[in-house]
Amino acid sequence: MLTSSFDLVKRMTFLYIRIVKARGIPSNDLFVEVTIGSYKGRTKRSTNPNPNPEFHQVFAFNSDRLQGNFLEVAMKVNEEEVIGKCRFEVAEIPTRVPPDSPLAPQWYRLEDRNGNRFGGEVMLSVWMGTQADEVFPEAWHSDSATVTGENVVITRSKVYLSPRLWYLRVNVIEAQDLVPLKGNRMNPEVLVKGFVGNVVVRSRVSQTWTMSPVWNEDMMFVAVEPFEDSLLLSLEDKVGQKEECLGRCEIKLSQVERRVLPGPVPALWYNLERIGDSGFAGRIHLRVSLDGGYHVLDESIQYSSDYRASAKLLWTPAIGVLELGVISASGLMPMKSRDGRGTTDAYCVAKYGQKWVRTRTIVDSLSPKWNEQYTWEVYDPYTVITVAVFDNLHLLLPGNTNGAKDSRIGKIRIRLSTLETERIYTHSYPLIVLKPDGVKKMGEIQLAIRFSCISTIDMLQKYSEPLLPEMHYLTPLSIYQLDNLRHQATHILCLKLGRTEPPLGRDVVEYMLDFGSNIWSLRRGRANFERIVNFFTTFIDSWIWFDSVCKWKSPVTTILVHLIFLFVIFLPKHCVTSLLLYGFVIGFYRYHLRPRHPPHMDIKLSKADSALPDELDEEFDGFPSAKSPDLVKKRYDRLRGIAGRMMMVLGDLATQGERVKNLLSWRDPRATFLFSMFCLVACGVIFLVSMKLLMTLLAFYVMRHPRLRVFDIPSVPQNFFRRLPSRADSML
Repeated sequence: MLTSSFDLVKRMTFLYIRIVKARGIPSNDLFVEVTIGSYKGRTKRSTNPNPNPEFHQVFAFNSDRLQGNFLEVAMKVNEEEVIGKCRFEVAEIPTRVPPDSPLAPQWYRLEDRNGNRFGGEVMLSVWMGTQADEVFPEAWHSDSATVTGENVVITRSKVYLSPRLWYLRVNVIEAQDLVPLKGNRMNPEVLVKGFVGNVVVRSRVSQTWTMSPVWNEDMMFVAVEPFEDSLLLSLEDKVGQKEECLGRCEIKLSQVERRVLPGPVPALWYNLERIGDSGFAGRIHLRVSLDGGYHVLDESIQYSSDYRASAKLLWTPAIGVLELGVISASGLMPMKSRDGRGTTDAYCVAKYGQKWVRTRTIVDSLSPKWNEQYTWEVYDPYTVITVAVFDNLHLLLPGNTNGAKDSRIGKIRIRLSTLETERIYTHSYPLIVLKPDGVKKMGEIQLAIRFSCISTIDMLQKYSEPLLPEMHYLTPLSIYQLDNLRHQATHILCLKLGRTEPPLGRDVVEYMLDFGSNIWSLRRGRANFERIVNFFTTFIDSWIWFDSVCKWKSPVTTILVHLIFLFVIFLPKHCVTSLLLYGFVIGFYRYHLRPRHPPHMDIKLSKADSALPDELDEEFDGFPSAKSPDLVKKRYDRLRGIAGRMMMVLGDLATQGERVKNLLSWRDPRATFLFSMFCLVACGVIFLVSMKLLMTLLAFYVMRHPRLRVFDIPSVPQNFFRRLPSRADSML
């Protein structure tokens, strides 16, 4: 299913030249300069005293911007001194289209300034190709001609694979024969600290208050393949505000048992050693396992790009292929100033599953054109691909970056289940960023996306399978554990992807993974509340419509409802069939009204357009807050007011539930007696009277004419229910 042709994006033609090596050159401090028109590209200097220097560099010149008819390759010692050169006519350069084999490099003789040949030669190959060429990601591009030195690497496109993560479960059972450091302590407070890499997890303090403490507590870590780290456990005695180490033990993760299904893990005793010597300091009882049956959540579960378990043994076959074409962007806002004018050096990052891709950086352009295409294997249609645009702030001289973070231009999420299979979606999406001074539209990005399915039956079967692996349901993790483990996973990915070349910075990784999305935000709280209200609006509208029917505001509608009710009661079989047929007809009728494009970021839904400046300032504040105490107190008081209203709503819901529970609890003996007698009488009436007739009388009573009812007075069942007791009376 994987395709090699770039059919989702515009085909771009590049003039490629690969410089391999040279021979017979009388100097050892050399570099090769490639020139066509006003574009110049240089190789690295060959400083070794070798008459046959090697370069192994590729240059790519966009054919749409070529300003000359000749390509010149010059061997230089410095800016002025040219040892030799050779020329190629652009019209005579051959064309290569993958999957054709790469062109074999050849030796070309160099000529001096006077056009005479001498013994020096250079090995190179030159051809016309497209962005589908395999050397495209590693090539120096004319779009980045102003970038020199080590920063050229930062402008290249790259494909990254995030490491496979596992959950490490450490069940700390007990410890024995611990020796205090300072005499005999009457009530030692012993806890366990676990270290994996630079991640620390602490257990609670043992409640046994002896030198043989008992915990029986799980400590969870995120471990990364190939498990080169070690688990270090330290037993600490809490003395006042200090902690004294009683002993340590080290367990190599490569020796830990791996399991893919829930099952018993053998408990083993491990000897503890003191710091600074190898003396015996007691022993600790542990169950340690690498649990590969879980999916390590590094993204929010509602828009995750992968739900597979860590262990490959549990992976199911792929159901399709996702192809993404990053075409171009338009109307980008200037993100920085260069030579007194605003400019942007934009690049895109896309993440799906374990595969991250980064496009090349288009230097100094507010309308960059990438035309790059990437593919992923799909294992679940209920997954989301994330695409973000950044401004490259690292294109400064080496050593002057000062820890610069790439600026965020915007982010797009596309859920695969909203796409039709085998259809190409080419659409421009708005790039929206929320900043402390408000929401801003930063431009638009044009993407082409196609979801190809291998087997429709396998894809439809996915809708009946659990979203997460079985271990999440058989041995569930708490919300606190999942939140802590997600922080660990994000930290590990930032470290691993930050060590690649070009690196993906922590700011980029955290933005792609929506790190910190669980921090309090008044704007997001209001948006989620409105989503809940919109969900219940359908039921509220239905109740309002039924109430208007009962009040005979439209006599024709009310009479029709009476007739429909009689049809439902006396012909239930045909009624159910009619409802199912109605659902089928409505579903297919609305097919032509289906959305034509995948959803994108909605400013109104996010309440970003109505958020107040103080709300945004609070949302972007660090944790813990760095604001003045008076401002923090003001925000805390506001949060107390919001939480107070939420508390009242939760209290009302709890009260209604407890009233239902107290119908038969005899907490109110008279109410329970009345309800019990009602149940007895209702049972007798139903036994003696036809159920259909009883339901008809009840419905006609509910929809009786306004002349037969008293408005604005609660009904008898409402009055009875509101008088039932609840446990609110017992709360302080």
